[in-house]
Amino acid sequence: MEKILVKMKNEPANVRFSELKQVCTYFFNQPRSNGSSHMVFKTPWQGEPRINIQNDKGKAKAYQVKQVLAAIQKLGAWTIFSQDDRNGC
Repeated sequence: MEKILVKMKNEPANVRFSELKQVCTYFFNQPRSNGSSHMVFKTPWQGEPRINIQNDKGKAKAYQVKQVLAAIQKLGAWTIFSQDDRNGC
């Protein structure tokens, strides 16, 4: 999982949809919507209660990768962001 997360952070435009789906399922459980072109994952907070991803010819959309990373950071589930910030990266 860590390898995919690092790839998402460093190369958001080069993430496969299957990788993004795997990460979302790991952190946010199964998607609420699975029958359309979009997959919707529920988050545990109010205000922005959903993560919405879609398959773009096998690739994840870069802006959705960034939204997923922001949601994971908000969960406090991945600390590499704060480590990078301390190191000036």
